[in-house]
Amino acid sequence: MKKIITLSMLFMACSLFAQEEETPAPSFNVSGSVDAYYRANFTAPNDEFAQAPGSSFANLPGFALGMANVVFSYEGEKAGFVADLVFGPRGTDAIFASPMYSATGNIVNQLYAYWNVSESVTLTMGNFNTFLGYEVISPTANFNYSTSYLFSYGPFSHTGLKADFALGEDFSLMLGVMNDTDLTEFNPTGDYAFGAQLGYSGQFLNVLVDPSFFEIDYTGGFDLSDDFFLGINGAYLSLEDDAGGFYGGALYPQYATSDTFTLGLRAEYFVEDKEFGAIGTGVEDSSVFAVTLTGSFAVDNLTIKPELRLDSASDDAFLDNDLMATKSLGSFVLAAIYAF
Repeated sequence: MKKIITLSMLFMACSLFAQEEETPAPSFNVSGSVDAYYRANFTAPNDEFAQAPGSSFANLPGFALGMANVVFSYEGEKAGFVADLVFGPRGTDAIFASPMYSATGNIVNQLYAYWNVSESVTLTMGNFNTFLGYEVISPTANFNYSTSYLFSYGPFSHTGLKADFALGEDFSLMLGVMNDTDLTEFNPTGDYAFGAQLGYSGQFLNVLVDPSFFEIDYTGGFDLSDDFFLGINGAYLSLEDDAGGFYGGALYPQYATSDTFTLGLRAEYFVEDKEFGAIGTGVEDSSVFAVTLTGSFAVDNLTIKPELRLDSASDDAFLDNDLMATKSLGSFVLAAIYAF
């Protein structure tokens, strides 16, 4: 009998130990990045008349600052939070539409709490970066340092409530209700936007129905070999009352030549519908074809990215070295990004 009792107690102890092992311990993490860059034009001035492509970020001449990004996160067994703070020009541009506090030092890029209702359902409430598009705000998650037109003129962030569903091994679904796009601190309009994302094996179809526009977006990519990846993005946005919009597509082939160096290209075609105004030509139905060649060299947590970019518009959108209107702009960027 003593042996049986001893074995039973040992079995119970092992069972309790196994349960403790299976339950992940809560964790608090700090991560982020800092980035800076040098930018120069080949075909346009580099002084007070300096120009840049009509896309977001990396647009300042000479040696310039990106941002410092600090992300605090806590992950418990059932719930957690993310507080993503940004400082610097890139961070200010990322929160441009915050209606009350951007002029007085708002530094919140993302701020949300989540609840893992079950293994297949997660609810998230707060401010989170957009689910549309191939590129994101943080330079650590983009291959190219400068950003595309599709990214720059799609939404940046949303504030609201979303539900993520894991529908099996390959399928996922997200449904959300949010404030008007990029109104991140509160809702000054009383209107709401609705978003959805259907995912399958790394391919995503995204839809956003906003009070002022409708957008549909496809984002995905394929590993064509161990060293060669092809990313794809396509989007269409239509403003209400037939006021215009944009559409376009981009390909992102990337080839890893070694463990520390990868060469990548972004080839993008972007079209304005009517007078959307993104390209800056002042002409209806303008388009631009932009090619960006980027090298990515990794040294521990530091990534160095030299980049050549050529933007060619259908109409005069830039100035040449003689300050004459021209359709193209050639430029160079050298970026340093440190992630921690």
